[in-house]
Amino acid sequence: MERGYEELKYAKLDTDRERRTGFPEVVYCSGKSDEALLEIYRKLVERDGRAFGTRASEAQAELIREAFPETEYNPVSRILKVKTKTEESEKRPSADSPYAVICSGGTSDLPVAEEAAETAAYFGTKVERVYDVGVSGIHRLLAQEELLRGASVIVAVAGMEGALASVIGGLVSCPVVAVPTSVGYGASFEGLAALLTMINSCANGISVVNIDNGYGAGYIAAQICRQSVRNFRSV
Repeated sequence: MERGYEELKYAKLDTDRERRTGFPEVVYCSGKSDEALLEIYRKLVERDGRAFGTRASEAQAELIREAFPETEYNPVSRILKVKTKTEESEKRPSADSPYAVICSGGTSDLPVAEEAAETAAYFGTKVERVYDVGVSGIHRLLAQEELLRGASVIVAVAGMEGALASVIGGLVSCPVVAVPTSVGYGASFEGLAALLTMINSCANGISVVNIDNGYGAGYIAAQICRQSVRNFRSV
C-alpha cells in the first residue's frame, strides 16, 4: 500500500490529497524558513506544475520569484501562487456558472476577503466581489440584492460587531459562510466579538469559520459551488 505522502527534509507532502478531497495541498507560508519554503514550492511545482500558498510575506514572495519567474503575489491577500503550465483539461467557469459572492463589511476587511476570493477562484469557482457594504450603510448591500440572491454561496467577511452575516442570511436562500475579522476597537477583542455575534446569529443557514480565516471560507465556498455545478450540469 502506498503511503500517500512524499518525505522531504522539512515536510511530508500529501501526494494523495487531491485524489481524496478534490483539492490539492496548499502551503501555509507564515513561520516557515526560507529553505523549507523553497523546498516545498520546488517539489510542488515539479510534481504538479503549480503551487498555492497563504500568509506569505513580501520577502517570501521574492524568494519564490527568484526560483520561478511565473510567481504571482498579492500583497493584500498575501497569496503566493506559481503556475508553470496550463492543463489542456483545465476548466474555467463559464459566464452562466454557479458563483460565489465574497462580501466585506469594510475596506479594512479586504485582506481576509481577498484571501477568500483568491482561494475560491484558484479552485475553479466563479467569484463576484461585493466590498464595503457593512451595516452602517446597509443601502449599499441592498443595492446588490439581485446578485446576492443568484449566488450558490456567500462569504460574509466582517469585523467590529460582525452583523453583516446575519443581515445577508435573512435575505438569501443559499448558504452563508461567515468570517469574523480582527478589525475593530478595544471591545471587539481582536475579532472575538464578531465571532460570537456570528455564532449566535438568529438567521438560518450560516456557518462560521475562525477569526481571519479567509482561506477556510474560500475553500468551503469552492466545495459548495462544485456541488452546485454538478447539479447545474445534470439539469
